[in-house]
Amino acid sequence: MADVLPLVEARLRSALGEPGARAAVTFLGTDRIEVLRFQEGDIVRYATLGMSAQPMNDPTAVVADPVKGARAELVLSVRAGLADTDKVLRPLAVLAASPQVEGLIVAPGASLDVGEPLWPGAPFTSVLVAEPGGLVEDLELDEPLDPVHFLPLLPMTPNEAAWKRVHGAQALQERWLTNGTDLRDPSRTSVPLD
Repeated sequence: MADVLPLVEARLRSALGEPGARAAVTFLGTDRIEVLRFQEGDIVRYATLGMSAQPMNDPTAVVADPVKGARAELVLSVRAGLADTDKVLRPLAVLAASPQVEGLIVAPGASLDVGEPLWPGAPFTSVLVAEPGGLVEDLELDEPLDPVHFLPLLPMTPNEAAWKRVHGAQALQERWLTNGTDLRDPSRTSVPLD
């Protein structure tokens, strides 16, 4: 069976260009997770590489299937130069390792919380997982492997995360859209939630 990660990195490069930097993080008992940094104009994108090496399995399954199961990588886009967003590398790696560490299945509509600011001074401690397919197309793999989805992450303030738990991901995204929220602004304030 082919190693998935070189194919994933090739897809990221074809969609986002050459990475300007990369960092690797290894957590005890997990595979290595890399975070690649791409810059295009005033937008910086951080993409994980390593989360898709293993399929995500249902935590209630008696035996984890080593082949079948959803595969994903995470992509975060922010405006450059407005905050020290390069410090997001470790929190992103933590989120990417969560399927291995906590048995989570990361899917669109989910909230992921790191319990601390995503970067120094950030008003966000969590992200909303958005629908794949926009920025980086899904990577089809040979049968029986599931495709790799590249899931955009949308930073949420604690108030937005609490509101989302009550009203749902779709309602929060509609609220952002209605208010013209710049989700790439690393220092934005919470959207009005009244």
